[in-house]
Formats: sequence, C-alpha cells, structure tokens
Amino acid sequence: MEALRHIDEWGAAHAAASVVRADGGVARHGARGHVFRWASITKLLTAYALLVAVEEGALDLDDPAGPEGASVRHLAAHASGLPFESGGVRISRVGARRIYSNAGYDALAEALAAGAEMPFEEYLRAAVLEPLGMGGDLRGSAASEYFGALDDLVAFARELLAPQLVAPETLAEATSVQFPGLAGVLPDFGRFEPNDWGIGFELKDAKAPHWTGARNSPRTFGHFGGSGTFLWVDPEGAVALACLTDRETGEWIKEAWPRLSDAVLGDLG
Repeated sequence: MEALRHIDEWGAAHAAASVVRADGGVARHGARGHVFRWASITKLLTAYALLVAVEEGALDLDDPAGPEGASVRHLAAHASGLPFESGGVRISRVGARRIYSNAGYDALAEALAAGAEMPFEEYLRAAVLEPLGMGGDLRGSAASEYFGALDDLVAFARELLAPQLVAPETLAEATSVQFPGLAGVLPDFGRFEPNDWGIGFELKDAKAPHWTGARNSPRTFGHFGGSGTFLWVDPEGAVALACLTDRETGEWIKEAWPRLSDAVLGDLG
C-alpha cells in the first residue's frame, strides 16, 4: 500500500507499519524484522491478559486492587487516582479524574499475578503471546516494556479485529467507556472533558485533535507509545493500522500520524 511509505519521511532510524483487514488482508512496509520497544502499547497486552484472566475466573474487574477504594477496573481505566510514574500514593480521589498512569498498570500486573498465582510475565506469555504466536518478550514494566517485531503487532491487531482468546462481548466491554464523564489529559494532545477510556483501550469518540485520522470513525480504539509507536482499530472500517518506530514522540506525531491514518483510509476507499 502506497500510503505506508509516509513512514519513510519520519526521520526514525527504524520504522515499520502494517494495515490489517478483518478479511485477513495485510499490507506491510518498513523494517518488518526489527525488534522495537512498544512503549505504552504494552498496556494493551496487559489489559488483554486481564480480560483472559477475568474470563478464566482468576479475578474480577471489580475486585479491590491498588490504592484503598480502587478496583481492578479503576486501574485498567486510569481512574484509580495513582500518578503517572511508579508509586502507590494517590494524587486524586478514586474515580474522580482520568490520570494516565504507568503506576496503575504496574499495580494491575501485581493484582493479576496474585489472582493467577503466577508471575505476570508467565501469565502474559501463556494467556496472550503464545496463543497468538507472538515472539517478543516483556523486559520490565507491564506498562511500557514489551519488545517485539511488526509481525507481533499484526498478530495482536488480527485478534482485536476478530477475537479468539476472549468472547466478543468481553472485548466490546473493554472498548466501551469506563467511568463515563471523567476529564483528564491525553498525553501529547492535551486535556479533554471527557477523556474517554475503556479497559486498557483509549477511545477516540469525539476527541479533537486526536492522534488517529479525521477519517477514523468515533468508534476507533487503540493506544500509542512514547517510542513513536501506535495501534488503532476502526470497527466501522474493519481495519487496523499498526506502526512501530524508534523515534520518540513529540510535536512531529501531531501531523505525521493523522496524515498516515487518513492516507491509509483513503487508499482503502
């Protein structure tokens, strides 16, 4: 797909991108075999492992977890009151604000490990990575330190388009608004009221400006990472766009990412 060549203009040492269709079609461009740090896209893998664990009965979304008064659902939806960086001290009341939190995802991994009675890394591999044929690995934080190649992200995108590891109803809940009405800051894009989020998945809804394209439907969900990485899924178009780079996010993404997304959707018609 010609639109994917936009990534060659981004100034990254390595970049790779893929369009994935629900009908199985895939177009790829760039450094397909390079192992990238996914940064905060890792949160989607953690959230997906959580969904598997919930279906298995290892824990419940409304079980207590994290700071006092918070639940697994609060942690997964950035509504626990924990700060961005690691640490267990709340900076807001539980459920009062949408505070994007790496600390919350580390706490979520701890809760999942306790419920599954095994280290989080082992559960992630058994529940998500191996079933999807993903060859990368978690090298630290459950919030930001998965390392893998483009084919891993393609495999995960396929799962989100047509779930096999969880019931479609479970994914539908995860991609619906949790704790509606919460205001908060979407990193790099500013404050939104509301700043809608699902269970792990950032929801486009009516946010503008947004890191996806103007052609993306409001139902689009996904995540981006600070190493210049993103994955979005648009259910209305039955399409996903996966992108991995090693250029840190900054002002450049605000033009480059929507431009790529709109070019891809334009090519698809």
